[in-house]
Amino acid sequence: MKRILPVLMLLLSTAGWAQQGEKNFIDQPYMEVTGKAEMEVIPNEIYLQIQLNESDTKNKVSLQVQEQRMIEALQDLGIDTQKDLRIKDAFSNFRRKIFSQNDILLSKKYELLVHDGVTAGKVLLALEKIDIANVSIDRVDHSEIEKFRRQVKVNAIKVAKEKAQELAQAIGQTAGKALYVQEVDFGGFAPQYSNIALNQSTGSFDTGMKDKVASLDFETIKLQYTILCRFELK
Repeated sequence: MKRILPVLMLLLSTAGWAQQGEKNFIDQPYMEVTGKAEMEVIPNEIYLQIQLNESDTKNKVSLQVQEQRMIEALQDLGIDTQKDLRIKDAFSNFRRKIFSQNDILLSKKYELLVHDGVTAGKVLLALEKIDIANVSIDRVDHSEIEKFRRQVKVNAIKVAKEKAQELAQAIGQTAGKALYVQEVDFGGFAPQYSNIALNQSTGSFDTGMKDKVASLDFETIKLQYTILCRFELK
């Protein structure tokens, strides 16, 4: 051990000297710029939330009957219920009433995927006709949203490079290789909608709501990214 220790100390000293000899990017001339890019995407995935509840119906139509009516109404609109309709959750609530028999209330929640605002409006109106009252817009998305996000980031870093070159030329220099790249923020958001739902007490739309629902026009999904770059200044 006494012989090995001096050798280890020598190796550590040599490594430390080598690190000190290397120039850190902070110690060399560089310029720091940001690039920003935006994109607006029209959503092609609109998710509707539909809830069936036996307690919501005046004559207590069974959940099975409500479900069958819903599926038939959706299929009449050309919707593939095997592919685009799924159950989110189902539960039963056992409730004891005073001076009456026990009552078991069944409920099911579904998620329906449609691909445009016109179809979404048709769904809302069709379900109203069969007294399905609890329908709302859950969220919107796009099937290729990740590809669009990457493209916006690429565009942002290109903007940063162009900006660096222009600024460097203004002082008689040039922008060299990138020394540091960072996403400043993770931008992008989908529009938020207040739930367009049927009035649960009456099972119908408010006055004037039908025209609005029939022509649903969704806002675009806005993507925005900022990239921070440091380029070598020559």
